[in-house]
Amino acid sequence: MSFRWPALNLRRQLLLVSVLLLTLPWAGCQFIREMEGALRLGQEQSLQATAEAVAAVLGQQEELLYPTPARRITPADTLGSIYAYPADQIIIVDGYADGWEHAVATQLKSASGSARLSVAYQAATRNDTLYLMLAVIDDDVVFHNPGVSREPNGDRLVLRTWRDGSRQEYVISTAAPGRVRATAQGPLGEATDGNRIRGVWQDTAEGYNLELEVPLSETGDRLGFYLVNVRQRAGGNFETLGNVKPLDTFAPPWLIYSPASLLTTLAPFAERGNHLQVVDKDNWLIADLPASGSVEADTRQTFWLLRLLYRSILAREEPMFVPNQEGTGRAAGEEISSALSGIDATTRYRESDYSTRTVLSSAVPIVYNDVVMGAVVARQSGEQYLSLTDQAFSKLLGYSLLALAVGALGLLAFASVLSWRIGRLSLAARKAIQEDDGTGAHFPRSTAADEIGELSRSYADLLAQLHEYNAYLRSLSRKLSHELRTPIAVIQSSLDNLEQSVDDNEQAGIYMLRAREGLQRLNSILTAMSEANRLEDSLRGASPRELDLVPLVKEMFNAYQDVYPDCDLRLDIAPQQARVNAVAELIVQALDKLIENATSFCSTEGAVCIALRSLPTGWQLSVSNNGPPLPDNLRDRLFDPMVSMRSDTSDAVHLGLGLHIVRLIAESLQGHVSARNLTEQDGVQFSMILPASETQTE
Repeated sequence: MSFRWPALNLRRQLLLVSVLLLTLPWAGCQFIREMEGALRLGQEQSLQATAEAVAAVLGQQEELLYPTPARRITPADTLGSIYAYPADQIIIVDGYADGWEHAVATQLKSASGSARLSVAYQAATRNDTLYLMLAVIDDDVVFHNPGVSREPNGDRLVLRTWRDGSRQEYVISTAAPGRVRATAQGPLGEATDGNRIRGVWQDTAEGYNLELEVPLSETGDRLGFYLVNVRQRAGGNFETLGNVKPLDTFAPPWLIYSPASLLTTLAPFAERGNHLQVVDKDNWLIADLPASGSVEADTRQTFWLLRLLYRSILAREEPMFVPNQEGTGRAAGEEISSALSGIDATTRYRESDYSTRTVLSSAVPIVYNDVVMGAVVARQSGEQYLSLTDQAFSKLLGYSLLALAVGALGLLAFASVLSWRIGRLSLAARKAIQEDDGTGAHFPRSTAADEIGELSRSYADLLAQLHEYNAYLRSLSRKLSHELRTPIAVIQSSLDNLEQSVDDNEQAGIYMLRAREGLQRLNSILTAMSEANRLEDSLRGASPRELDLVPLVKEMFNAYQDVYPDCDLRLDIAPQQARVNAVAELIVQALDKLIENATSFCSTEGAVCIALRSLPTGWQLSVSNNGPPLPDNLRDRLFDPMVSMRSDTSDAVHLGLGLHIVRLIAESLQGHVSARNLTEQDGVQFSMILPASETQTE
């Protein structure tokens, strides 16, 4: 009993198998996405609840955000306010920049004066102390000269604070580098103690550094300063540079810092794994508590490649990076702007250090007496909840891979059977074409009901008809030769008799000349008809060998100059050597046909050019000539047998087999032929592309 395939075509069989296999990963990805969406929503709600709890606590204590309540109702000072970064480590006041890496410097430059003067200042707070670092660039440092006057008469720094509604100024001046103390000046100078403000003055290559420590209680949460730069000599002309001016009568700019009481209040909330920030009404970051602990311990249990694959599957939109707030002291972000306007907001960012990690940021307004006085920002890494699903994803991935492996093996087996059937069909077709008996009876006919079986049966019918047609064509030339040679013999004998019997007159000579021309034309027709068959026989017995086209083409060019003396022949050979595996006689025969075709179509003043060019995979041997272009309807059929563009008035015999012979030779040498019109000039080009020999390509 023979096996019969089910009555399903090949497309439906493959579609059925593919759909069943692709539903598995699709369902798994959908499940993971749904689970991740639920976790995202839970994290957003939890983080927003934390931010609301912190905002509720801070909203009841105004002094936690604003130790000086007047700052809450004062318009923002965007130009002169000094932002003090919280210091994590003890700052040693020694006049050097060590320990100030965490604080970003603000640069001020003098706009007047011939001498170069600028200052870069930094501020930091630790416990109840304010630290200032001023790096001054001054081409001419003038120290205080006690011999001139007791009042400061050299380069000096003036600090301006605000206490009890009045300003207070302190002067720092020195007669030599070293430790310095402030001296109070002004109407309230005697009622204050400037000795609490102390620091170190250090010379530098470009000027001097001045590092100070100031009790926060002495500032009144306001701080201004200006440098007095004395020129040439003590007591001479001077210029000032700072965030305030000597003649200002209003309060100095605000000192923005993180109150210790605020940090103490936020500490319990930050211990729960949340990164908390508090922003005042002017976007100043007045508290920044990073999350305690790390999520790395949870994620190490899962292989890093699985984590990367998991994050890639969950990737939806491409969020923006966390806004960079370094160097400004101000917090930025869409959620912060929304919270300061009184609306809760949540935004997801991408971590700048990890392309596959995200950070969820939730901002809630801090309301005091129905007025927004700041915002609480709570941030949490996406790893906090993604790490919880790593193990579940690993198991799901394992089961999915097992199912995919089973399905893939089934599909591989099915595809192998199809490949075997198609390969057997291709092999049978190749053998049938190579057979010489012309019967095609050995081609197998499949009984399968799908497309491959139908294709097998169609091939069998087609090959049977093709063999019959080839057999007819092979016998056609012999039949014609047999039928035509008989009248040729009659004509030949008649002409011989005519020469012997008729008188020598002019009319008989004309008749005999015409008869012989007809006889010669019949012989040419028979020769041209049998030339292609003889060439196919010679191609089967030819043995290609390695030869160089360059000397061969040059030798043929010299011969063509003698054969076609009236034609303008040209030679253009670019490579020095062009080695191919071919038969020299076949190359010469193909080139003869191309030259004969080019000279017959070349215009009177035109030229015929033989060119040899290098291609990435072989060599291009072309013959071009000036003359009429190729018609579009014949361009693709010029190399077929019995196709010709010549007029019927030509005396020569042209059966359209010349270019067909060129194609047969090129294909026997594993190459191909082409024809195109020349765009840069009136003419055509016929090319024969041959592969390079193995020694040439090495």
